[in-house]
Amino acid sequence: MTVTALLFAAYAEALGHRSLSLALGSGATVGDAVAQLRALPGGEQLPPMPLVAVNLVYAQSDRVLASGDEVAVIPPVAEG
Repeated sequence: MTVTALLFAAYAEALGHRSLSLALGSGATVGDAVAQLRALPGGEQLPPMPLVAVNLVYAQSDRVLASGDEVAVIPPVAEG
């Protein structure tokens, strides 16, 4: 199945993309998608479990994904 990873701010800069298509196996979870992102060049800058939303709803690492899902990886935001 294919999901779209949306990357923002420092995460987009680290990976060099604002969005990426990820090919994952059936039954893959948010944690699997994050692991695939962390394996890419620059991905080591992502924490092991960043804040993630699936289809605009915050999700835990064990959330099972479906083909076509949007997985937004949200960096911390500092106020100032």
